[in-house]
Amino acid sequence: MSQRRIRFGSWLMLLLFLVLSLRLWQLQVLDGDRYNRLSEENRLRIIRTAAPRGIIYDRNGVPLVENIPTFSASIIPENLKDLDTGRLSSLLGLRKEDLEEKLNRKDTSPFVPIRLRQGLTYQEVARVEASRSAFPGLSVETEVGRHYAYGKIGAHVIGYLGKPTASQMGDGGARSVAPDLPLGQWGVEALFDDKLRGSPGERVIEVDARGRELRVLQQRKALRGEDVRLALDIGIQKAVEETFGGKAGALVAIKPTTGEVLALESFPSFDPNMFSAGLTPQQWKSLTEDRKHPMLNRAVQSQYPPGSTFKIITAVAALEEGVISTDTKVFCTGGLDYGRWTFGCWRKGGHGMMDFHKAVVESCDVYFYEVGKRLGIERLYKYATAFGLGRETGLVLAKEKKGLVPTAEWKKDKRGLPWYLGDTFISSIGQGFVSATPIQMALMTAAVANGGTLYKPALFEGEPVQTGKLALKPATINFIKGALSGVVNEPNGTAKGARSSLATVAGKTGTAQVASKRKGSVPEKLMDHAWFVAFAPVNNPEIAVAVFVEHGGGGGAVAAPIAKKAIEAYLSGKNRHEERGEQTSGQALPTREREDGTGPGT
Repeated sequence: MSQRRIRFGSWLMLLLFLVLSLRLWQLQVLDGDRYNRLSEENRLRIIRTAAPRGIIYDRNGVPLVENIPTFSASIIPENLKDLDTGRLSSLLGLRKEDLEEKLNRKDTSPFVPIRLRQGLTYQEVARVEASRSAFPGLSVETEVGRHYAYGKIGAHVIGYLGKPTASQMGDGGARSVAPDLPLGQWGVEALFDDKLRGSPGERVIEVDARGRELRVLQQRKALRGEDVRLALDIGIQKAVEETFGGKAGALVAIKPTTGEVLALESFPSFDPNMFSAGLTPQQWKSLTEDRKHPMLNRAVQSQYPPGSTFKIITAVAALEEGVISTDTKVFCTGGLDYGRWTFGCWRKGGHGMMDFHKAVVESCDVYFYEVGKRLGIERLYKYATAFGLGRETGLVLAKEKKGLVPTAEWKKDKRGLPWYLGDTFISSIGQGFVSATPIQMALMTAAVANGGTLYKPALFEGEPVQTGKLALKPATINFIKGALSGVVNEPNGTAKGARSSLATVAGKTGTAQVASKRKGSVPEKLMDHAWFVAFAPVNNPEIAVAVFVEHGGGGGAVAAPIAKKAIEAYLSGKNRHEERGEQTSGQALPTREREDGTGPGT
């Protein structure tokens, strides 16, 4: 019996030996490379270091952003076992739920640090460093952060940085970027992210069992991104910021000879520095649910009736088509009766006898009803679209609205109704179905200023891209420019608030009606929209401007003074640079790291 047991024990030991031998063979031969790699990864850490982003400058070499050092707390995923999340969330000033959401993320390697908190202050850095022994794998990383020097000013053009989206991480150019490395998410920061971003560096470090760094084994320096220089003049946008007085609206300034965007501002705006510091879900919700819509770029993404600024197009069409002459007279009694309808003029008592020049200067609606009647809607459509209305301008900052120039066919198709003469009346003064964006109106004004050439709006200096050319008679251009100068500079003009001592300004006011006129006080949401388009100097235009103030009231009283500020800021800034012997274009970048205000008008 004992021999049988000895034999059985021998066979059992032999079997166990064979099993162990097979297992060792599997570990050392079949899986040897894999475990060797895991061993190395457990000892080594590969840390990507972000490259300093390129600097964004305005046209005069003024830096609009700067790179600053920032601190973030990260942890290695392999060190999450037995982690006291309650204590760690308290240390980092995070909600426990938010911390656990970050820790449970599935899109990272066990050896790539998870960023838990960005924007640590020096005091918070000291607290984290003092507590690292209690949290293996926890570390403080120094990174290059982004600071937007002018805050809300220019934010809709400059943009901001944020965590990579799923589509960005799938893009070939961004696959090498760490999941927590911020990328451009808006404006120029997004459009030219690959150029601004540069190439990230890499550090290979040796760590101990607690995840503490022992030494640097290998290092590759990050390559700084390229700088970008805009056509934008930040001085213009600084000058007009306060003049909007909390109202919603937009301002667009264009260089008439090139289409360069000198200014593009949307109000209210947002502070891109909020995103750089790491936006909380509550902050994002506050931004997106704000009833004033600060994230909406009103310059290109909102369309409104252009009001009497549209009369410029009506006037050009009438002269070019020969339906009236500059001497044609119309008597304004304060309204025009058509069937059972009365189409009123903004001046209830009427303007009296009007010739074409006076009709533009004083913005007589009745005169333009007659002009519209003689033109017809199809010819109005022809010239409005030739001036760029009803289509996208080609500015790639955000998804553009096209606006609308109606026709009889459009109304029948969309509304199932015939086109009436009354529709032509109100279209000829920029009301009714007609709508346009501020950038469209700025480009239209620039085309009038330069004699009929439309350009694609350009964010950068360079070769102008022409998108249209109106073969206008010199007499038409001269008449329109003279009349628009009268709007600002003649005693009865509707835009005295735009007069400037620096240059002769030409322009046109517009007051777009929001609701039917009523007696007594009107709530703000039903107040008229205020428009003003202008260019200066009249004889040699250097800047064209469109100002829109949502529910602002009269264009002459509200929008014209804003345009004046923009024009003077540009001209005075340009003169300063010329006096210093500086170029306003093509200069080397600095090397830096780090209606009379009393009436409503029309």
